[in-house]
Amino acid sequence: MAGPLPKPSAPPHPVAVPLKKEAMPKLTVEELLRTKKESLALELLTDGRGLARELHNPDISSPGLVLTGYTGRFPSDRVQVLGETEVSFLVSLDEERRRGAIEAFLSFDMPVIFITKGQDAPEPLVETANQAGTPVIRSQLKTSEFYTRIKPFLEERFAPTTTLHGSLADVYGVGLLFIGASGVGKSEAVLDLVERGHRLVADDLVIVSRSGHEVLLGRGSEMQRHHMEIRGVGIIDIHQLFGIRAIRLQKRIEVVVQLEVWDAEAEYDRTGLDPKTIDILGVPIPKVTVPLVPGKNITVVCEVVAMNHLLKFAGHDTAALFNRRLQARMSGTSDYLEEDYE
Repeated sequence: MAGPLPKPSAPPHPVAVPLKKEAMPKLTVEELLRTKKESLALELLTDGRGLARELHNPDISSPGLVLTGYTGRFPSDRVQVLGETEVSFLVSLDEERRRGAIEAFLSFDMPVIFITKGQDAPEPLVETANQAGTPVIRSQLKTSEFYTRIKPFLEERFAPTTTLHGSLADVYGVGLLFIGASGVGKSEAVLDLVERGHRLVADDLVIVSRSGHEVLLGRGSEMQRHHMEIRGVGIIDIHQLFGIRAIRLQKRIEVVVQLEVWDAEAEYDRTGLDPKTIDILGVPIPKVTVPLVPGKNITVVCEVVAMNHLLKFAGHDTAALFNRRLQARMSGTSDYLEEDYE
């Protein structure tokens, strides 16, 4: 009698996928003012000097103790926000102390200063900022609303980004990233999925950015715009051929499907008890290797990969449950539950 299937082992160390790192996007104060002027209700108070300054940090800070004289741990590389508390504190100071606090504050090389809630800038903040070349911008929004609106914009602009050679599709709501050697059939597999009602996100070049600590978002390049190259056919436009329902602008990457030509000497996972992961931008993503042989219905296999991922996400790990049931049967115990399979 054959022995029981091996017990599930801990996931192996993630295998890093070769990445092409993208340069950190440049964001100037001028671009921030131009693109977010309406949504943040912005108004430039200084004379325009310093608008070419670049932002290098997505974090936002309020000067707080710096205005009282303590500058030991001041993160001057961040966007600075003067809310009602900071402005009222400066206004409460006598003219000499207020000037000293403002000059000490502006002695740091800051990218930009925002004043929220439509407040007037305390004297002589604008004058001193003009001399220092630091832009001062007023927002009509309350401080909490200002933070809520600007943070996602900055986090998106400064998110770690890379490019991958592959194809990304939305299959039953699951983002499948297809990778493999050039010419192995990634585009053809995705094209077949689109024909079956699924959606293309990007083909050949996938731009991947990390949102937070564990979410990877993939999208195509502006130039490519849902075009695919099919060998023997040429370049096709998925949007025009299949309609708006066949495309997505971006999708979270949840499973990596590696397509490779069948190798009789290679070992392939046959139980699902030894899950593999692949590291992309520091995030481990489940990886499934699918060997290709003539006549294999790769499209159906990929649909099953997506549905199996949804089952695991819902807490139903078929391989682990089957292994538990088999071990219980062979050991003569009855600690498995038939309802697991209902």
